[in-house]
Amino acid sequence: MTTETDFEVISAILSAEPISVDQAIAAVESDTAGAVVSFSGVVRNHDGGKPVDRLSYSAHPTAHQVMADVVAKLVAEHSGEAARPVRIWAAHRIGMLEVGEPALVCAVAAAHRGQAFAVCSELVDRIKAQVPIWKEQFFSDGTVEWVGAGE
Repeated sequence: MTTETDFEVISAILSAEPISVDQAIAAVESDTAGAVVSFSGVVRNHDGGKPVDRLSYSAHPTAHQVMADVVAKLVAEHSGEAARPVRIWAAHRIGMLEVGEPALVCAVAAAHRGQAFAVCSELVDRIKAQVPIWKEQFFSDGTVEWVGAGE
């Protein structure tokens, strides 16, 4: 009897269109998954004690490929750890976002919750650390701040 150990990347994209947790969960759910873990990083109305009106995300021209590479590397490092397929969906918004809109959404489906939580957490951390995306924050007082530029 052969056991599947492959991870399946359903999505690993940057999107100018809205993204949602419901979309991510629906994409990764399967009969073999006993756990579906999701993350939604949403635009909040404050940062550093200042009210935020909206954000704009900009991406380096290579960011689409970096996103795919980050997910592929995570999959390669964890391949063979599961007796059942692990399914991954990840997307980061680019462009103008309003308060409350999801900016980064990830979902991981696995046979067991421990692996789903671990892979989802690691996925979010890697995307935030490695994909060249910068955030321009527009504050209520009219000031603007770039986050991630030059890091």
